[in-house]
Amino acid sequence: MSPAALSSRDALIAEVRAWQAAGKRVVLGNGCFDLLHVGHLRYLEDAASRGDVLLIAINSDDSVRRLKGGTRPWMPALERAELLCGLRCVDRVFPFDETTLAASLRALRPDVHAKGPDYTAENVPEGPVDRELGIEIAICGDPKDHSSTELAARVARHAEGP
Repeated sequence: MSPAALSSRDALIAEVRAWQAAGKRVVLGNGCFDLLHVGHLRYLEDAASRGDVLLIAINSDDSVRRLKGGTRPWMPALERAELLCGLRCVDRVFPFDETTLAASLRALRPDVHAKGPDYTAENVPEGPVDRELGIEIAICGDPKDHSSTELAARVARHAEGP
């Protein structure tokens, strides 16, 4: 894993300000990325196309458990982050523990907030914060035809046999 790609939110603040001062558009996306699949890649590539720098906030293990249940995550945060850091479209990855991305949006103030296709610009949970700060909301990726939960269920069905 590239040490420069994994960061903390606080460490990124100055870096984001420098990129923006240099005229670069900073995009911030987020997710659990518990079992990386093609839907994630399409979301990340689309998000990256909306600016010059792509930051990804990855849910902490505790946050994933709160969102997805006690059997998750299937991979620890550092491994999920390592996979994301290995993708050429992702510039920085940082963990977050909150339920929503509001605190990260307030701290980093990106130009674009990228959300997946299971949202609309009107129902993004952090939409009020985005609008207050003048952050563009971009709905990215293809229709939500893929999910880690669905993929795990498919693997389980195959393991059971015909």
